Amino acid sequence: MSNKHRHILESIFRDPIGNNLHWREVESLLHHLGAEVETGHGAIFHIRLKRHEFTLHHPHHGSTLSRMDIRHLREHLAAAGATLSGYDEQNKAAGDNA
Repeated sequence: MSNKHRHILESIFRDPIGNNLHWREVESLLHHLGAEVETGHGAIFHIRLKRHEFTLHHPHHGSTLSRMDIRHLREHLAAAGATLSGYDEQNKAAGDNA
C-alpha cells in the first residue's frame, strides 16, 4: 500500500472523525483496495468490495466528504475487512513470502 493510500485509510478510521477527505482520494483508495465503483443515478455510487456492497454519495457542494459520509464509509470498509490493521497484517505476510 502506498503511503498516500495508507494516510487516507488512517484518516477514515481516525477519531474524532475529520472532514477533510476529498472524493477523488477516497475513490482512488477504493480502487486500490480492489473495489468496483459504479456510477448510479445522480450523485450515488455503488461500491462492491470483497463481496460487500454499499453506496456512497458524491459531495454535492465541493469535493470534501461530510463527517456522516466518512462514518458511513468507515462502517462499510470495516464490514468488508478493509481496516488499517488488516492491511498491515497483509503487507507483513506478503513481505514474509517474498
